[in-house]
Amino acid sequence: MSGGVDSSATAALLIEQGYDVIGITLKLWPQDCVNRAEDKCCGPQAVTDARSVCDKLDVPYYLVDESADFQKHVIQYFADEYKAGRTPNPCVMCNQNLKFGRLIDRADQLGADFIATGHFARVEKSADSSRLLLKRGKDSRKDQSYFLFSLRQDQLARILFPLGEKTKSDTREVARHCNLKTADKEESMEICFVPDNNYGGFLQSANLVQKHRGDIVDVRGQVLGQHDGIEFYTIGQRKGLGITTPKPVYVVELDAENNRVVVGDEAALDRDEFIADRCNWHPFEKLTESIEVTAKIRYNHPGAPATVTPLDGNRVKVKLHSPARAITPGQAAVFYQDDLVVGGGWIMR
Repeated sequence: MSGGVDSSATAALLIEQGYDVIGITLKLWPQDCVNRAEDKCCGPQAVTDARSVCDKLDVPYYLVDESADFQKHVIQYFADEYKAGRTPNPCVMCNQNLKFGRLIDRADQLGADFIATGHFARVEKSADSSRLLLKRGKDSRKDQSYFLFSLRQDQLARILFPLGEKTKSDTREVARHCNLKTADKEESMEICFVPDNNYGGFLQSANLVQKHRGDIVDVRGQVLGQHDGIEFYTIGQRKGLGITTPKPVYVVELDAENNRVVVGDEAALDRDEFIADRCNWHPFEKLTESIEVTAKIRYNHPGAPATVTPLDGNRVKVKLHSPARAITPGQAAVFYQDDLVVGGGWIMR
């Protein structure tokens, strides 16, 4: 329970459906994040709100410290990816390792059969009942299946998503009907441990990255200026480059090996092919032949028609039918067929 309206409504719906409910908040945040994020999902106000909801619903409530695993699997990963010239996706890793990893361990300790969250997504059995399928949530504006693509079959077997068939307005109505204090609470759209959306500032203040000078070069290798660290740049970035050029340029590559930021014109951002590795599949164990999908290359990407072809080593080649802008190494590429999440992987350099 994050202290927000979605998890609050989830608890209320489960009680209505006859489940014996236990509320749990995973304490994930480092102390310095608490000091800077009193009102975010990694702040103490979230605990107060979650506890209040459980009191109102008359269910047990536990606050469990998982900050060490969060530091290892999410925050350190976040820093390591930026150092490697990739743009991380910490929400996927948090879901995989904490919310649907450690939380299942806690459920086992409490003798709980299932875990439930306020994600807008659905889990269904395949037609022959041999596989569990992950599907988009009914509310297309709030669908969160993208962040869940990496969940394994054994994890999906333990998960309930009561909001999968509901819209955001339905969810608030459930909370209002139960007189829960979170019914009209605003939702946070930022990464929980970077509340000001200043990734570079967080990396420095947490002593995860130190400034280190390097060259900003064009696509031909000509030096245009200096940077303070590739960690402070992302693919597609135009503002804040600190260089003067005759026409706008964008970050098109982050070269960790040579400590270089590569810039080019807008056309250099457009690509129609990439490799994704560490793939995970839902309708089948392994991809054995090319398939047609709609590929999302980031959460807010609308998706684009693509052909996905298997390669060795749990990798795939993704061929977009039309070029896409700023395909970013380190981000998740998630593949859909209508509402079905076929699978996904991690975009490589």
